[in-house]
Amino acid sequence: MRNSILAMLALAAICVCLVGADQPATTKKKLSALQVEVRESLARFNDWIGEWRGVGQERRGSTRGGWQETGGFVWNFDDGRVGIVYSIEKSKHLKTGTLSWDQKSKQYTLDAVFADDSKQRLAGKLDEGRLVLESIPPNEPAADADVWRITFRQLNDKRMTVLYEKRRATQKLYLRVGEVGYTREGTRLAASDATGPECVVTGGAGTIAVTYKGEKYYVCCTGCRDAFNDDPEGIIAAYREQKAEEAAKKDTSKK
Repeated sequence: MRNSILAMLALAAICVCLVGADQPATTKKKLSALQVEVRESLARFNDWIGEWRGVGQERRGSTRGGWQETGGFVWNFDDGRVGIVYSIEKSKHLKTGTLSWDQKSKQYTLDAVFADDSKQRLAGKLDEGRLVLESIPPNEPAADADVWRITFRQLNDKRMTVLYEKRRATQKLYLRVGEVGYTREGTRLAASDATGPECVVTGGAGTIAVTYKGEKYYVCCTGCRDAFNDDPEGIIAAYREQKAEEAAKKDTSKK
């Protein structure tokens, strides 16, 4: 009887393995509808992807208290979360932040880590080309708690600014604490270009070549490269499906 039970358990284990083996990796790793929405909402910031050199000023027109920093934006697909990671070296204010999209509030969010290692989530919307994000305070914030407002503004494909303002939780008026003027490091890395290769992950300008089964594709940053290498078949299938949908829409509009 004991041998029969063991045999049945072994057979069941084999069946489970066979069922799992029949499911392709692309099905297991395919982006959910929410992840696709987040990626599409963030795609408008593809021009930010890359490395930037920054000069910071506490007050405009004054070098007193100024500093230099380097910042970089890269796509992130780790742990099933889609976002753009902003990392800064030698910054006076922000160390790093993950930019994402909140489906419920229809707002952009930034999970920020500041220079003093404090953490806050900021949220906001695009306003005439500026991304304005404000701290989401707790229900009963301490009177001396900092409330931040960070404004990203891209001037062109090679220039952008990041403005930092903050206030106390009991105050209403924001005070400027610094602004960083960025210049793109080196050549243009991720601005959309209809004449050049396209990132197979996000649709930005492809600048890094990757290969799979002898075929060459392009991605816009190391984050997209890692996502491609983790699941090339799923990424390629999703890209081809998206291009087919775009072609179908164009054909429909011509009729």
